[in-house]
Amino acid sequence: MGENKILDENSKKVILDSIRSIKDFPKHGIIFKDITTLLNNKEAFQLLMNHLEDRYKSYNLDYIAGIDSRGFIFGAALADRLGVGFVPVRKKGKLPSTTVCEKYELEYGFDEVELHLDAFNNQKNLNVLLIDDIIVSGGTAYAAANLIKKLDVNLVEMCFLMNIHILNGAKKLSEVAPVYSVLEI
Repeated sequence: MGENKILDENSKKVILDSIRSIKDFPKHGIIFKDITTLLNNKEAFQLLMNHLEDRYKSYNLDYIAGIDSRGFIFGAALADRLGVGFVPVRKKGKLPSTTVCEKYELEYGFDEVELHLDAFNNQKNLNVLLIDDIIVSGGTAYAAANLIKKLDVNLVEMCFLMNIHILNGAKKLSEVAPVYSVLEI
């Protein structure tokens, strides 16, 4: 694996300052981290993508898997920069071909994510990075990681823009694969 490059504090501040916080969305008591303001800030977005490219260019990745839906943005952009394939991890019922799925727990009930059975072109032992925007409880990422492992590929790391420590999701995920977060909140 490559060097575990982390972002310097000044660059972290630029990225964090570009993310808008919205109180009481989607419900009272929640502070939603809105990444649309990061995406439309060309300097902050480029800084983030340059960092991710620099971090992962020596990992010998074959694919980047992005979690529905914001992981698609970062994952597809990074896959293009690294010259590797992109695989979407979708919410149940969104993929048109044969899939494998994994159920995970929500605050009130369950949901499922799925991958195409041939998402990695039926190859084994490939190196895959899983990416998403935010980790809180880790439930969705945990289910996505299990799906990736079901397809007999190597989940080399899980990458998140932000780790919000309130529910210790990163700790749970680190039992499955290494976890990297650009920002710790």
